Amino acid sequence: MIALLIGAGLALLCALVGTPLFIRLLVRRGYGQFIRDDGPTSHHTKRGTPTMGGTVVVASVLLSYGLTHLIMMMVNPASSGPSASALILLFLMVGMGLVGFLDDFIKISRQRSLGLDAKAKLILQGAVGIIFAVLALNFPNSAGVTPASTKISLVRDLPWLDLAFGGTVLGAILFVVWSNLIVTAATNGVNLTDGLDGLAAGASVMVFGAYTLMGIWQNTQACGSPRETGSGCYSVRDPLDLALLAAILSAALVGFLWWNTSPAKIFMGDTGSLAIGGAIAGFAILSRTELLLGIIGGLFVLITLSVIIQVGYFKATGGKRVFKMAPLQHHFELKGWAEVTVVVRFWILGGLFVAMGLGIFYAEWVVLL
Repeated sequence: MIALLIGAGLALLCALVGTPLFIRLLVRRGYGQFIRDDGPTSHHTKRGTPTMGGTVVVASVLLSYGLTHLIMMMVNPASSGPSASALILLFLMVGMGLVGFLDDFIKISRQRSLGLDAKAKLILQGAVGIIFAVLALNFPNSAGVTPASTKISLVRDLPWLDLAFGGTVLGAILFVVWSNLIVTAATNGVNLTDGLDGLAAGASVMVFGAYTLMGIWQNTQACGSPRETGSGCYSVRDPLDLALLAAILSAALVGFLWWNTSPAKIFMGDTGSLAIGGAIAGFAILSRTELLLGIIGGLFVLITLSVIIQVGYFKATGGKRVFKMAPLQHHFELKGWAEVTVVVRFWILGGLFVAMGLGIFYAEWVVLL
């Protein structure tokens, strides 16, 4: 628990101090956001605001996680150090962040709203996702538990939803496909949510907060733990280290949100949204709560569905729309809601989804008690 406090404190400090320094660097280089012409007209005033702020979040997380383990090993030489699960998750986060960084850089350097073309972006994201999935099925601990499994999970693995029913190789292939679906959904969800000042960052703080609490609980009730109560134990490889990483991510985003809240001094860009989305997907897979992500990340699901509904209805009806504009947050802007009002109300909605997810997580354990 001390490590969680140290890690979160370091991440908060790094993001709070590092973000304004990064803003100055971007301003000197003239790296500002290019605003879409088909977006809300009120957003045109944001043109030129520094972007790629997700770089600070990713850097703060890496630095804080490394320093925390270094401090803990200095205090206690017997400390286990970084875990396989956390390192694999960091790979997914950094990999997706690099894809987003490349996308942002192309937009800025060419002064357009489009960065990487869809095919190149899909290939790069797919490559990162495949490597992550393969790594997650390796590195068993002394009990033979790997970071991920071929079973689909809700709050723990569901034995009757085992992707390995056709054999080891087929099971691994199916897991890679399933894992990439989760990663794609999460990264797109966060990316679509990142349309208003502070919206995606604030919503993600709550999601990572939930994974912090779940990781602590899974560690307490880990199978074989002396504190295990009842039959509802959790077979997760490194729950406490995942909790540490979730706490660090949450704190880093709070520090970034100080500068990203309306009126934003910096945007996270695709660098941040893809990295955050990748991290959220990684936590769902490695904490064995894959299906629960649909509830914990309910706000991202709603916003993504609004785009799917809008596009589908537009094509089916020959030009009619369900919403004034998609994603959903822009619909309410065009209805006359102030940007801050939309953000705060969506934060409340996101918090309710997180609370519901945590309630389901805990209730399932109580039932098995």
